[in-house]
Amino acid sequence: MRRGLLALTAIATALALSPATSGAGEMKDSWVTTKAKMAMVKDDRVKARRVKVETQDGIVTLRGKVATVDEKTAAEEIAREIDGATSVSNALQVVPDDLRPSVDAKDEELAKTVKARLDKEDRLKEAGIQVRADNSVVTLIGKIADPKLKTRAADLTRAVPGVKAVRNELAQKS
Repeated sequence: MRRGLLALTAIATALALSPATSGAGEMKDSWVTTKAKMAMVKDDRVKARRVKVETQDGIVTLRGKVATVDEKTAAEEIAREIDGATSVSNALQVVPDDLRPSVDAKDEELAKTVKARLDKEDRLKEAGIQVRADNSVVTLIGKIADPKLKTRAADLTRAVPGVKAVRNELAQKS
């Protein structure tokens, strides 16, 4: 925990020394992410190490596994209060602590299986799609050239045994 706090402090200091806004006056996504993560570290309602925070165009996405619905709600509340966050997408999964080791092992294997299935198709392999699994909910992340590939990747993922749902966050390259 102490090492994590030191790392967050170092990141916050580095970001504080760089401009926090872009030329248009909008808050930088990296700064929003850091502020959200730091706020979660300070708040006793959330175990911050369990929550991955990502920000794109001001939209904060929360991923990972938390122990209770209250912890999930608290993480979202904290993220919503961050200056520069335009909205929050809460993809946190509730997994009780006693089930966490088995769920983590299952998710790791599920993500590997999905990635292997996607990599069997050259066009999907070349896309470099990132795969996350949280309590059997698989998230596809990345940028693809052809919108048909987004649908194909989701279809292949749904066909993998053990996948409960697919969050398709693949975006088209511009």
